Parts: sequence; C-alpha cells; structure tokens
Amino acid sequence: MFNFIKISKLSILITILETVTHNLVAVVIQILCFKYFLLPFNIIFTIIFAFLSHIIVDGIAIITYHTPEVQKGDKFWIIWHVIIIGLSLFSIIFFAIPYWLGMVFANLIDIWDWFILRPIQKRKIKRNIESKWMDKYYLHKIVDRFRDKFLGWLPKWNYKRAGILFEILLIVVLIIPIILIG
Repeated sequence: MFNFIKISKLSILITILETVTHNLVAVVIQILCFKYFLLPFNIIFTIIFAFLSHIIVDGIAIITYHTPEVQKGDKFWIIWHVIIIGLSLFSIIFFAIPYWLGMVFANLIDIWDWFILRPIQKRKIKRNIESKWMDKYYLHKIVDRFRDKFLGWLPKWNYKRAGILFEILLIVVLIIPIILIG
C-alpha cells in the first residue's frame, strides 16, 4: 500500500485529472448501452460496465507512462501531463452532458479512494494514529488483484516514455466510435 505521508496534494490532483481514458471509455459504454438496451437496462448496464471498465483501464495502465509519483524535474513528464490533464478537462466539459452517468461510474473507484478514503487516512496520520482499518476499503485493491491475475504478462512501462504511444493509440481508438456511433 502507498505511504500516505509522502503523497502530495499535487500527485493526488494529477492522478484524479488523468481521467481522459476513463471518460472516453464511459462515453462509448453509455452510447452502446443506450443504443442497444431498453430502459431501465440501459441505465443498469451503463453503471455496471462503466464501473468495471475502471478496473480494466487501470489494469492496463502499467503499459502507459504513468509514474506513481510526480516527476517535477522531467520536462517530458510535465509536458505529457499538461496534455493529459488538458484532454481530461476537455473530456469532462465536452461529455459531462449527456454522458455524466457513465463518467461518474467509470471514475467511482478513484472518487472513493482518492477523494474520500485518502483524506480521512491522511488526517488520522497527522494525529499520529497508525490506523490500517481503512486499507481493506480501498477499491484499487480490486484493480491490483485483476492485474495480477489476468494482466501479469503485460510489460511494466510506467517509467518508459514510449508508454505514451499506447495511451495515445487508446485515446484515438476510443474517439473513433464516439464519432461514428455517437
């Protein structure tokens, strides 16, 4: 598990703002669910598939340039994250209406872990309370188990700059059905 004392506000903000892939997957899921399922199944399946998509997207994130910590001295890292954060903010603004349902559930694991649990645990650590009771409630443990069980064969490119190529490809591949179907 992470050392919560070393997590900076900047790294939390950057992690949360790297949502472009989750958002685009959510949009594709919601488009397909609303095209092929009737009410209420379109809503139910959008929620289920969007939530599960987070596990898959985070699972394959090991083959993207996605360092666990901020690389303040690396110009390449800074430029790439300015691009990704810009795309993420654009995807939120552009797709929030009408695809908010899929986007919320595709990002729910990050919302729960980063916005709810981590701030609570950080406060406990500030009071010198070494409490691990919340560790079992982190949803990213599901991602870790999924990655270990099904995606352990993938290369680990978190620190390799070439990892942006897969992420760019994934973003382009996700935009195509949004343009064609949406």
